[in-house]
Amino acid sequence: MIRPLDIRQLEERELFIAWEDGHRSLYPYDDLRLHCPCAGCVDETSGRRTLTPEKVKMDIQLLKIEPVGRYAVRFGWSDNHQTGIYSFDY
Repeated sequence: MIRPLDIRQLEERELFIAWEDGHRSLYPYDDLRLHCPCAGCVDETSGRRTLTPEKVKMDIQLLKIEPVGRYAVRFGWSDNHQTGIYSFDY
């Protein structure tokens, strides 16, 4: 598993991640929120995404970044959502 060396918020409403393999990634907040992998956003039985673009405000803000063990991060969003665990593989 490739782990991040640096995770930080940018002023452009993007999350920057520098990975240990040298790759650099930028993730827009609205894309991260829309792709939340939690059971409230994805039907656990079918795998169908239940969170639709209409439900995510384009001005969503990332309020908190928390590590989850050594394999993931959890985000706290301005819409009070914070249950998604984003594994580094995801």
